[in-house]
Amino acid sequence: MELVATVVGVLLLCLVLPLVWLAVRRVRLMRGGGVDLCLRRRFLVNDWHFGVGRFRGDEFVWFRLTSFRIGPTVVLDRADLEIVERRAPLRSEDFAIPSAVEVMRCRERGGADVELAMSADVLTGFLAWVEATPPGRSSGWPRAS
Repeated sequence: MELVATVVGVLLLCLVLPLVWLAVRRVRLMRGGGVDLCLRRRFLVNDWHFGVGRFRGDEFVWFRLTSFRIGPTVVLDRADLEIVERRAPLRSEDFAIPSAVEVMRCRERGGADVELAMSADVLTGFLAWVEATPPGRSSGWPRAS
């Protein structure tokens, strides 16, 4: 009987520890100045992923919410970033990105397209960050303003 209790206890511990890790990871990311947004890289299916984005100098880093990785899942460099398209979420995307006001398709120089779905507040901050290239540096991409 003690063996069964020990095995059940170990199994419960193995199930609870990953959930605790994900919760602690999210709290640490949000306390460090993160913003909630969704991201997808492939556009043939609705594979939106929730995550936390952070501005880190000239980089925008995105951490997938359900990942056990310590580092970011996606890193976008401001100097190589171009906003290709802005649109409202499609009706078929409402279930996947309920709080999104705007979907932006971004392209990195020499990289693949990435779509970001975000709320109005996050959109304002993201666009300000993209436009605020430091003096003397130019990406070569046309800017919105």
